Amino acid sequence: MHFLQIVWDPASEGIKITDTFTIHYYSLMWIVAFLVGYTLMKKIYNKEKESQDNLDSLFIYSVLGLLLGARLGEVFFYSWDYFKDHLVEILLPIREDPNGSILGIKGYRFYGFRGLASHGAAVGMIISMYLYNRYKLKRTVLWILDRIVIPVAIGAIFVRIGNFFNSEMIGKVTNSNYGVIFKQYDDLARHPGQLYEAFGYVFVFLILYFLYWKKNKGDQPGFLFGSFLVMLFAIRLFVERFKIAQVEGREDWLFSLNTGQVLSIPFILIGLYFMFIYKPKK
Repeated sequence: MHFLQIVWDPASEGIKITDTFTIHYYSLMWIVAFLVGYTLMKKIYNKEKESQDNLDSLFIYSVLGLLLGARLGEVFFYSWDYFKDHLVEILLPIREDPNGSILGIKGYRFYGFRGLASHGAAVGMIISMYLYNRYKLKRTVLWILDRIVIPVAIGAIFVRIGNFFNSEMIGKVTNSNYGVIFKQYDDLARHPGQLYEAFGYVFVFLILYFLYWKKNKGDQPGFLFGSFLVMLFAIRLFVERFKIAQVEGREDWLFSLNTGQVLSIPFILIGLYFMFIYKPKK
């Protein structure tokens, strides 16, 4: 091993509970993300003098919106060729396995939700916050979006670390002494794209946190939400250059951009609109 190379060869994928059930590290990172996000959002709600009841409802809407959106985004944006023949696996954490068994049901094994797309999570977040505001909060959609993006940004850091644990979203070969060797994949030094993104998201969180607490940008409807979209998906657009295409044959899907890059552009444009053009109605 060269000095600047790291070999990633995890002994296990998670904490084994039974012979057929394992809590994957990726799932644990999602749990950490939601717990940290809840704690941060509680601080924000205390500042805004919102009730604990509304905070608890927000947590439920957020979990359902982000997970469902991320899962459906993976299914329809990246993996429809597989899931169209395995519809039962879309919303259940199982995978077909002739030697598997779950609760006495033969032919399946517990697999976890490994395919989750950030683009779908963004759509799910917007829809769930619209419903949360309409049926529970009763302020404006942008009011909650401007605040929820702060914990979402820090949660994204943990999710990308989870991708690293799972050896997912593998980077391209570095052709140098630098890189990470994902032993579950091959023996070549590759770019740790997951960690690149996680590092970038640290700055997204810090900037949003600063704008909200120090610059009172929460009083400018849409600005924090737009800033989140621009920064997060600009990072995604850039880092995708170092990762292998998640959909085979889409390395240069449109304008020499892969799927993740193409899907990031509309979110960046929407973010710019809310930052610089959008004017709330009086």
